[in-house]
Amino acid sequence: MNHLKPLFLVFFLSIYGIAFTQTIGIEAFATGFDKPVNIKNAGDDRLFVVEQDGYIQILNSDGSVNDTAFLDIDSSVSQISGIGDERGLLGLVFHPDYATNGYFYVYYINNSNDTVVSRFAKDADDDDLADATSESILLTIDQPFINHNGGDLAFGSDGYLYIATGDGGSGGDPGNRAQSLLSYHGKLLRIDVDNTDGATNYSIPADNPFFESTTELEEIWAYGLRNPWKFSFDKLTGDLWVADVGQNVYEEINKVAPDLAGLNYGWRCYEGNTIYNNTGCPDSSTLTFPVVDYSHTANGPFKCSVTGGYVYRGSNQPTLQGLYFFADYCSDEIGYLTEDNGDYTITYSSVFSGNNWSTFGESNTGELFVGGLTSGNIFRIIDSSLSLGEDEISQVKISPNPSNTNIILNFDAFNTPLSIDLFDIQGKLIMSLENNIQNNQEISVRHLESGLYLVHLTMENGQKLVKKFIKK
Repeated sequence: MNHLKPLFLVFFLSIYGIAFTQTIGIEAFATGFDKPVNIKNAGDDRLFVVEQDGYIQILNSDGSVNDTAFLDIDSSVSQISGIGDERGLLGLVFHPDYATNGYFYVYYINNSNDTVVSRFAKDADDDDLADATSESILLTIDQPFINHNGGDLAFGSDGYLYIATGDGGSGGDPGNRAQSLLSYHGKLLRIDVDNTDGATNYSIPADNPFFESTTELEEIWAYGLRNPWKFSFDKLTGDLWVADVGQNVYEEINKVAPDLAGLNYGWRCYEGNTIYNNTGCPDSSTLTFPVVDYSHTANGPFKCSVTGGYVYRGSNQPTLQGLYFFADYCSDEIGYLTEDNGDYTITYSSVFSGNNWSTFGESNTGELFVGGLTSGNIFRIIDSSLSLGEDEISQVKISPNPSNTNIILNFDAFNTPLSIDLFDIQGKLIMSLENNIQNNQEISVRHLESGLYLVHLTMENGQKLVKKFIKK
């Protein structure tokens, strides 16, 4: 496995009515994985890459991969027939206190084609190895078909384990399992793994919506999902993001507050925001609809299956702050969402053929990665406009930097720009200068809040270059 050269995507972003070009890059980080389907961190600088056949590999911060797998449960995992088979080892998450207790949790389809959620422990003597004999099974769920297994896992800020399951497979949810509160299928489950209750290796949180019910499954937190292929919690706000794979026409992305319990996301009644089969369904006013959905045939290449990601909360790419990233498996596009007064807009990248985006990953510092099922490559998401702009306009000086009063832009060794636009890190235009720009142009920043800002320079040839400065 080796490093690859950077690749770049160009996005065209319009925020607050001001259009500018933002160059988002994907920088290849490592290659050679076999069907990666999940990327997680354990609270340190390593990434753990889940391979569908039943292996978890350690990807180090320098892009190297350990020679020995962290976990090998290939013999326990259903045999994968090839690309397109939805079974296998699908999910991984580390306990919030992993550094102390060494526990992590996996989601896989076993050799009987049933879903298994289980806990393992790391090796007592080697942090780079798991104890493959330490498995403790939490849940086993019968699977009527071999597709729509869901399979993602995450811990919320409440310390509880959330488990995403698909509707049981086939097409159109023939058993109406996603709407049934007596089925584990098509659900987001929520359990307490730090306490046991009776014969189970977990207990039910008292604020689960069906706690102590005798007519519904107590583990259910939300329902009405078709095949939630990746969900995540925003590191800053705690908001829950769920990407749900559609049937034939629409893919959807849901966002809700983390404390909203008992939500019905609407499948099989709705596919995205459109009626699919509403026979016997509840009133639409009781359903939770996606913040966005997208058609398989709209906006460029054919699309077929959403892969959910994360809201960027890292520090290395300040212009990405607050953007939710996702991808489409068939079109090989990466997209992100921008929000304006509650309305969300999708921006797509160019096509990166041959990857089949299958998973995103978040490092312990909030940096984002994306993996391709077919290519086996792991990429880091970056904003290349910052580094490229800095290199190209190293002659342009901003001083003092940082500043709490005024800044001066010096163009002695460079052409004076046609315009100067100042943006905050959320992309909001703060001020714009278009006439009579001078060398040693002075700009007052007294009124700005403390933080990082971007100065966009538009040159005579139309090129946009970027400098950064910090307001004290």
